[in-house]
Amino acid sequence: MSKPIVAIVGRPNVGKSALFNRVIGRNLAVVEDMPGVTRDRNYADAQWEDKRFLLVDTGGFEPETEDPMYIKMREQSRLAVEEADLILFLMDGKQGLLPADIEVSHQLRVSGKPVIYAVNKVDGVRDEDLLSDFYRLGIDTLFPFSAKHGPGFSDLMDGIYRLLPETARVNEAEEGAPIGPPRIAIIGRPNVGKSSFVNSLIGEDRMIVSNVPGTTRDSVDSIYQYYGKKYMLVDTAGIRSRGKISRGVEKYSVMRAIKSLDRADVALVLMDASEGITEQDERIVGLAHEAGKGIIIMLNKWDLVPDKEQAYKKFMSDVQQRLKFADYAPVVTISASTRQRVTKVFEEIDKVIAEYERRVPTAELNRVFEHLVSGHEPPLYRGKRVKYYYATQVGIKPPTFIVFVNYPAGVHFSYLRYIENHLRRAFGFSGTPIRIFAKKRREEKIQRGETGRRVRGARKG
Repeated sequence: MSKPIVAIVGRPNVGKSALFNRVIGRNLAVVEDMPGVTRDRNYADAQWEDKRFLLVDTGGFEPETEDPMYIKMREQSRLAVEEADLILFLMDGKQGLLPADIEVSHQLRVSGKPVIYAVNKVDGVRDEDLLSDFYRLGIDTLFPFSAKHGPGFSDLMDGIYRLLPETARVNEAEEGAPIGPPRIAIIGRPNVGKSSFVNSLIGEDRMIVSNVPGTTRDSVDSIYQYYGKKYMLVDTAGIRSRGKISRGVEKYSVMRAIKSLDRADVALVLMDASEGITEQDERIVGLAHEAGKGIIIMLNKWDLVPDKEQAYKKFMSDVQQRLKFADYAPVVTISASTRQRVTKVFEEIDKVIAEYERRVPTAELNRVFEHLVSGHEPPLYRGKRVKYYYATQVGIKPPTFIVFVNYPAGVHFSYLRYIENHLRRAFGFSGTPIRIFAKKRREEKIQRGETGRRVRGARKG
């Protein structure tokens, strides 16, 4: 089930990016005290209590403007509204209700989507007099808060929680059980042969195939059966670099592609073998890695490569250098046009799914854990030794582990990478990312790698 989408919209410089960062618990969106900084949409997974959702940060929504930059930002905001399940309309308490806010509210009502009306930069009781003007919008409920300092933030998040569908709820039983056939997202740059690959599998023109980049405008699902086993194939619009994405339908296609990745188990990242790894290929693999999906790299158009042995060595070397963060991903060479080795991917999918759902017995895990800790002393933290007590697996899809230590702040990324490498040597995990979190030993109430009611990193105001 795809996560519901919550889109933050509003005029420029009302604090959308600051709220976005507070909800997700890290500074992903650029925050500056000037309008127009956020021109493209930002996407991130978020969670409040036991409900998960995809949060979208948009550029400023200026209803009446001739400025080309603001026209582009307005179009992106409209696309986000069209795709969203819930809209968070943000206004500025210090500036008061402006005509542009009224116009935006009218457009949101026309959308028919549920809307939460929030007023930012209200730092406490002393600022509550700022709210009276906003009730002219004809609404019953306002959420005053401060994205920068925190007051009112929890009330706002509780309001979002109440409007999120029950399907957004984290259900331990559902997470462990397969629902339908494995979902395989086919992603990649435009014109690398994604639709041709699907057509070569199912033997019919299920997808529109053209040599013009960007032909596939939406995600299309197809059931494929291979030796009695069913797979759900999701073909997606090509993901272009931000600078090359035009306004309108192609922006919408990128969002659809990201949604398809969100609801997939495994991502097949198609690349053009004749071109090698491009910067955009790196970004696309990064999207799949950050989303915690199994990854298989597909080198398409292999029939066009002259010296195949040398080309493969060169590509694998590039994987180690440019895709080091996802060097666990298997690589398959195919030709969609000649159907060369296209069905071989299902053998790899089955292997990756098995690793994606792998659970390691606690006793075996800690035998390996004790050995790797004793074999390499962790660095000191403020002159004190960081003690690693034990580890436990708390989730699958992807495999997720908690290591209990005395100083979580002293756990360096490089040491987590060291732990990951040893876990892979001991247990495999080919094709799947691994998530490892450090927790203080007394914090033993763990739920899916997080504690308490708040999204990781979000401070309760």
